Amino acid sequence: MQHVNPDVTPITPEANISGATHGGRAKCLQRLIRMDLPVPDTVALSFGAVNRIASGDMPDLKSLVARFGECPVMCVRPSSADPDWGGPGAMLNIGLSDATCAVLSDKIGEAAATSLYLRFVQSYAIHVARLDPDMFDDLPDAGTEALAQALRAYERETEEPFPQDPALQLGEVLRSMARAWGGTTARLLRESKGAPADAGLGLVVQRMAFGLGRGVCGSGVLQLVNSQTGLPLVTGRYLSQSQGREALEPGAEALFLGADPRGPSLEDAAPEAFADLIASAERMRVRLREEMQVEFTLQNGAVHILDGVPVVRSGRAAVRIAVELARTGIIPREEAVLRIPPRSLNELLHRQVDPKAARDVLAIGVAASPGAASGAIVFTAAAAQASAARGEACILVRRETSPEDVRGVHAASAVLTERGGLTSHAAVIGRGLGLPCVVGASDIGFMLHSKELRMPDGRVFREGDILTVDGSTGSVLAGCPSMVEPAMDDAFLALMDWADASREIGIRANADTPADARLARKFGAEGIGLCRTEHMFFDAERLTAMREMIFANTAEDRRAALDLILPMQRADFQELFEIMVGLPVCIRLFDPPLHEFLPTDRVGLRDLAEALDLPLSDVTRRVEALAEYNPMLGMRGVRLGITVPEIYEMQARAIFEAAVSVTGEAVVPEIMIPLVSARREVELVKTRVEAVAAAVQMETGRTVNYRLGVMVETPRAALRAGEIAPYSDFLSFGTNDLTQMTYGLSRDDAGRFMSAYVKAGVYPEDPFHTLDIDGVGELLEIGAARGREARPGLTLSLCGEHGGNPESIAFCSEAGFDYVSCSSFRVPVARLAAGQIALKKRAFLEKPPQTQ
Repeated sequence: MQHVNPDVTPITPEANISGATHGGRAKCLQRLIRMDLPVPDTVALSFGAVNRIASGDMPDLKSLVARFGECPVMCVRPSSADPDWGGPGAMLNIGLSDATCAVLSDKIGEAAATSLYLRFVQSYAIHVARLDPDMFDDLPDAGTEALAQALRAYERETEEPFPQDPALQLGEVLRSMARAWGGTTARLLRESKGAPADAGLGLVVQRMAFGLGRGVCGSGVLQLVNSQTGLPLVTGRYLSQSQGREALEPGAEALFLGADPRGPSLEDAAPEAFADLIASAERMRVRLREEMQVEFTLQNGAVHILDGVPVVRSGRAAVRIAVELARTGIIPREEAVLRIPPRSLNELLHRQVDPKAARDVLAIGVAASPGAASGAIVFTAAAAQASAARGEACILVRRETSPEDVRGVHAASAVLTERGGLTSHAAVIGRGLGLPCVVGASDIGFMLHSKELRMPDGRVFREGDILTVDGSTGSVLAGCPSMVEPAMDDAFLALMDWADASREIGIRANADTPADARLARKFGAEGIGLCRTEHMFFDAERLTAMREMIFANTAEDRRAALDLILPMQRADFQELFEIMVGLPVCIRLFDPPLHEFLPTDRVGLRDLAEALDLPLSDVTRRVEALAEYNPMLGMRGVRLGITVPEIYEMQARAIFEAAVSVTGEAVVPEIMIPLVSARREVELVKTRVEAVAAAVQMETGRTVNYRLGVMVETPRAALRAGEIAPYSDFLSFGTNDLTQMTYGLSRDDAGRFMSAYVKAGVYPEDPFHTLDIDGVGELLEIGAARGREARPGLTLSLCGEHGGNPESIAFCSEAGFDYVSCSSFRVPVARLAAGQIALKKRAFLEKPPQTQ
């Protein structure tokens, strides 16, 4: 029986090679060898061996080199557990010396052998001996004189001849690569990519396939799919008389792979080799269950496969590749679902800056809503509307947006704000509209009076100048780089169907307008989980009536003003119900404080005084009287509904009249009371809603069916859920405000310091981005348990921005929630994440118990 050294192991089909001990490259090479592909002889060094090499404990180098014959020429490549973690660059042509160069000259020609030796001397000097690359600047391009000068330069700098012993050369290369992996810079770089601090590095030592010499010689890479689209296409590069990945270097005069009318190709030069490569790639696709990029070398027409790595791919291509692998039976559909990171779907749903485009980055803010858009800078909502009317794209720039900016946000191509975080007004509205948004760009000087933006590098941009907002990365770019359009193709739709077949939790959308509702249906939402009605009040026609209601002194006057809004609100709900027919629609009653509907500047106050036919002084006093020190914790939500009940009565009537007017399938609207903190609040609102329902039923002769529930967004509501649940059909946890109140932290201001807090380890993540499982999550669990104990069968949901976060969906699924609701553009992400969560849970439950 052949003895196998676990630390220095020749890669054979039976060798004990594992990705966990020798790295992914070593394991892949073993798989290629098992497929009888033409892989050069290779030896794998384990993580443990490389660790010892770094500390000076070398393996038996003489024995290792002897495995490669009497004229050993080798290359060494890194083999980490995850290729994304990087590693030192490959070192080629190890073992070349005066003697081996002479032997090679007889085999491949003097020019090729001399070129290989020269390349090795230069590479060894720079990467192993750590000499200055400038020492080779004055060398001739090639030939024996260039080699002689390089050897003299090396001896002059090191004060010793270039090493001639292959074992010595190999040992120094191994030591250099092992120590490079342990360096501080390399460690920090791979930790930034998610590698553990003690991540190991393996090394593979492989017989050199030269790629230079007589006949058809060269190197390249080949794959069977397009990296951007995932569609079938033989692609890659091949460079004659080259080594390694030289064919991929900019400016390389590479050939086409397949026959091409634009120029010479590898298929023309070596049709048999080309056919072998295609066959090998197809076999790798089936056996390795992945689209692979083949790294190869041709030596006098013979194919040598040096490595295989998964094809680098865009999010769009990743979906196509996974789906096609499943359609052809190579992997099951469930595995295709599990292969796609949910957040990568954003690339398919939004325009993106072309990865190949030059990026002139001006500043970085918070990436609040994915996608990218270019346009002229505007500083007001009115200017954005005017730009849209002219058919011109614009970027709306504000310190922070407010509800009165909504019309401008709708008109803009993207939004940029100085303040705000992931759940600020601009971020939430941007995600709902699918509008690119960068918030918290505090490094930019926002000079709104002079309508200028002063960038950190000193450049000044004025109204009308062109910017690009990249909401996927948080970048603000100068100019208008090329874009990649979204792609919801058949592969995307198939993946969504497969995810839906597995998931156990419902996915609804937060949608406020008919356009939002149509988008929600397009993206496969199972209904509307949150319709914010306040956005319906900012239309100019409604805003005047709303302000009249605010200034009214009696209930009768308030009702008269609201009667003007009633038919418009009813029409809104009717259109929503018709779009979402057959699906539930959960409508949140009026939530914001009244001051948001009133002007604050003198011009606005004067215009309001004219509209209401009141003295300016009366209007000013009334506006000041409505001002609150902390309006988000003041008279808003249910507090407003109880103190000014006419608002909720009007909304309830509009909902019920719209519901009974829809023909076809019966509509059962869900009415949600916001900002509840006490049972009595629910009782009071419930009584008034029931009275309105009875009145509408009597007036129309139609049965009014509805469900009434509570939006749990105060800690007290979560803690007292057992008292509130008997009066509610559902509890929907609004984690935006619940997080804000639990932390005592403004979600609009958190962006100013949150990154510093996360870096300092105060919070592991921004709690407005990733649900705080320990704090806010415990409140959700308490509320859910107490609510269902008091009312079994109570519907539970989450409707904050966390609803589109895969980690939050996993928590809600485990806690037994019925559904989550998120922005329409995040619905596909949530559907995929929910499918993956269910599949992983199923795999865990089906996993057989381990024997002791």
